[in-house]
Amino acid sequence: MKKIISIICAAILSISLMGQQELISSGDSAYKQELYTEAITQYETVLEQGYESAELYYNLGNAYFNINNLPAAILNYERARVLAPGDADIQFNLKIANSMITDKIEAVPEIFYVRWWKSLRNSINLHSWTITSITVFALLLLCAGLFFLARNMFLRKIAFWTGIVFVLLSLAVFSMTYTKYDMQSKHLEAIVFDPTITIKSSPNQLGKDLFVIHEGTKVYIIEEINDWCNIVIANGSDGWLPSSSIKRI
Repeated sequence: MKKIISIICAAILSISLMGQQELISSGDSAYKQELYTEAITQYETVLEQGYESAELYYNLGNAYFNINNLPAAILNYERARVLAPGDADIQFNLKIANSMITDKIEAVPEIFYVRWWKSLRNSINLHSWTITSITVFALLLLCAGLFFLARNMFLRKIAFWTGIVFVLLSLAVFSMTYTKYDMQSKHLEAIVFDPTITIKSSPNQLGKDLFVIHEGTKVYIIEEINDWCNIVIANGSDGWLPSSSIKRI
C-alpha cells in the first residue's frame, strides 16, 4: 500500500513539475516575441504554484522592466539576488532599474568591519551558508575526536589548536547563517509600490508628516503594528507607512 502511495505521489509531483516547466517555456517564448504581459502571467502562475528560482525571478523582473513597471522589476531582481547573490547579470539589471527611480538616497557610511561583514554575509545564498555551517561543524567534531582519541601528543596539540580555530570559525559562520535566515524568513526588506507615500511619525494617518518617498525605493522593516510598518531607508531616516504600500522581498 505504501509503495502504491509513493508511486502516486511521485507521479503527481512529476506532472506538476512538467506543468511548471511548460509554463516557464511558454513565458520564455512570449518574452522573446515581446509579449511581456503574457510572459508575466505565465511566470507569476509558476510562482503561485510554489516554484521559485533566481532565473525565474530574473526573467520576470526583465518582463516588468520592459513594460516600465519599475517597482515590480526591482522587487523581482531583489528576489533573484537573494537566491543568486553573485550573479553579475542580476546585479547589473538591478543597478539599471534603481538608477531610473525617483529617489536617489545616499546610504549612511558604515564602519569598515560592518561593511565587510554584510558583504561577506550577502556573498552567497542561505543554502550555501547552511552547507558551510554543517561542514565547519563536522570538521570541529573531527578535531575533537582526534584530540580525545589520538595517543600521539603532537597530533593532540595540532587537533587542539585547529579545533580552537574551528570553534571561532563556527561561531562566525553560524552567526552569518542565522542572520541570513532571519532576514529571509521574516522578509525584513521591501520595495515601495505606491507612486508617492508620505512617511508618518506614528502608525496612523494622524501622525506628523516626516518625509516622502516614491515607488521603487527599498526600505528595511523594523517592526509592524496592525496595518502599519516602521521602516528605515538607506540614509537612516525612519517612520511609519501603511503595509499595503510595500511588497516584501
